[in-house]
Amino acid sequence: MKSTKDRLLEIFYTLLQSFGKRYWWPGESALEIIVGAVLTQNTAWKNVEKAINNLKREHLLTVEALYHIDTERLSNLIMPSGFFNIKTRRLKNLIKVLYEIYDASIENLEKIETYELRKTLIDINGIGKETADSILLYALNRPVFVVDAYTKRFLKNHTPPLIEEIDIKKDSYDTIQRFFMEHLPQDVYIYNEYHALIVYLCQKCCKKIPECEICPIKGI
Repeated sequence: MKSTKDRLLEIFYTLLQSFGKRYWWPGESALEIIVGAVLTQNTAWKNVEKAINNLKREHLLTVEALYHIDTERLSNLIMPSGFFNIKTRRLKNLIKVLYEIYDASIENLEKIETYELRKTLIDINGIGKETADSILLYALNRPVFVVDAYTKRFLKNHTPPLIEEIDIKKDSYDTIQRFFMEHLPQDVYIYNEYHALIVYLCQKCCKKIPECEICPIKGI
């Protein structure tokens, strides 16, 4: 009988062969990825792209510019991402920390140990665990597995179950994250690509009403 690690890796390489590399998270800089992680909450990525393009057009994708920009103007620019007033506050809270504590330098973030940096991010009002971990993994290349609604759907629908002892509806983000991190190599590329492949799988096959017949990992 295959171990959980072997099954997870078989799923990973099967998805990679079926779908190819996803090249996620898109962004020309660490700051762009950080901004995108905040804006993508509760919206489709295409909407985030519109908001980021607005910021680029106005030459505002620097910590200094985002710190000094008027709140109303920022809200108008990120409006395509939805919930723009809430996201403006969350983005401003994050940028304030970057500007005032880390001297507006992403490089200063890179000097901090992962656990401490994760705690700092989560302590920022409006930055939850998923957003913090997305920043750590995709912007700062830390080996932290990101859990989202797609991850939970994938685990819930997969047969035979990958996690017998976890109730997907009740158990915490940390429990599900720990499952992946304990059974996969601590590798930034694998964590990055695996999460992106799960998202793509859920968009194509593992939908709210699963289309299991066309699933490339059926039977694993």
